[in-house]
Amino acid sequence: MTTADFDARLTRLEDIEEIKQLKARYCAYCDDGYDPNGIAALFTEDGIWDGGRTFGKREGRDAIHRHFEAASQRISIARHQVMNPIITIDGDEATADWLLFQPCTITGEEGEHDQALWLAATYHDQYRRVEGTWMISAMVIDVAFFTPFDTGWAKQQFLPGREP
Repeated sequence: MTTADFDARLTRLEDIEEIKQLKARYCAYCDDGYDPNGIAALFTEDGIWDGGRTFGKREGRDAIHRHFEAASQRISIARHQVMNPIITIDGDEATADWLLFQPCTITGEEGEHDQALWLAATYHDQYRRVEGTWMISAMVIDVAFFTPFDTGWAKQQFLPGREP
């Protein structure tokens, strides 16, 4: 193996690790009350957060920030568990697919109780290196199920109105 081959392999591994850390920071900000400043700062200025019909779509860092400003009022507990990343690096751009399994609690409206839920999805992410730092340029969430904890996905795959 040449020095150039070794350097290229090392750079690729460092890029993959930086992207893993970026995704971990995103999850940590979500699980810490959906910190809008922290989450928005991970996206490029023209970034896209696309939760489909289940959660909506936001385009641009400011729109992403506004979306997450109110998230902690809707979701009181979230524990993002992402796994099985498939990351592809292509110069200063990258893609990744991640599996998500998330227990969460949505806050009940006035007079209603909070509701424990299960969420399973696949993240389809795009990344761009900006001034030497990897950032999220697009995040698309492909929801497999979003269901009440006590009912389960076999009986009720989606909450009413939250079908993808």
